[in-house]
Amino acid sequence: MAKAEKKDGIWETVKTIFWALVIAGIFRTLFFQPFYIPSGSMKDTLLIGDFLFVNKMAYGYSQYSCPFSMCPIEGRILGSQPERGDVVVFRHPTRGVDYIKRVVGLPGDTVQMTEGRLIINGEPAEYEKMPDFVEPRTAQRGGTDLPLCTDLSTPEGGPCHKERFTETLPGGEGHSVLNAIDGLTQDDTKLFTVPEGEYFFVGDNRDNSLDSRFSKSRGGLGFVADEYLIGRADRVLFSSAGRSLLYVWTWRPDRFFKAIR
Repeated sequence: MAKAEKKDGIWETVKTIFWALVIAGIFRTLFFQPFYIPSGSMKDTLLIGDFLFVNKMAYGYSQYSCPFSMCPIEGRILGSQPERGDVVVFRHPTRGVDYIKRVVGLPGDTVQMTEGRLIINGEPAEYEKMPDFVEPRTAQRGGTDLPLCTDLSTPEGGPCHKERFTETLPGGEGHSVLNAIDGLTQDDTKLFTVPEGEYFFVGDNRDNSLDSRFSKSRGGLGFVADEYLIGRADRVLFSSAGRSLLYVWTWRPDRFFKAIR
């Protein structure tokens, strides 16, 4: 009798674990997608080693966020348009990998950057100076590139400073952006007019982001069509500065469950 009860108990545990995994898989497929931040293009909003879940329902389903085979080859179903200022994960139009940037230009908008400042539909964004962003000038996690510093003579391992501002887009909320060096090519752009059904993206780390300011032929994004959108990034769930998640001392608990804005 005891053996039968033990066997039944084990079987019930196995079934519980099985259905928990099935439900988790369906939940992940339908609603959320995990995403890891591999580069510094969105500092200091997002740091290398941040882990987050992408809200796939925010803009509906496209061929790149579709849970099964229910979505159209082109276009989007059950979707709404991103809002200016959203942090969005999307499929790179030519490289076939997932990117994360901030949308600053909606269909029909005009976008220009002048002296490192955004102008949307002829209205300049507002900028408030904040304390510098400081990080060690060491190789970025998983790579060999050193971060760009305002002081180009900063030695390896020394404090790497960047200017930090709160940027408020027209009709939007404020978010942090970084500037290392003035006068770079991407600080002054032509006037872009965003086509219907497409979006203009930039990284918050303005001097370290190949985004819509650069054409696809130059390795950038150009405009990104609606069909490439995957979802909105709402919150950092976990963050680690180390090369392994087992390095508990490199965890960044102040970033756990941090809202993304």
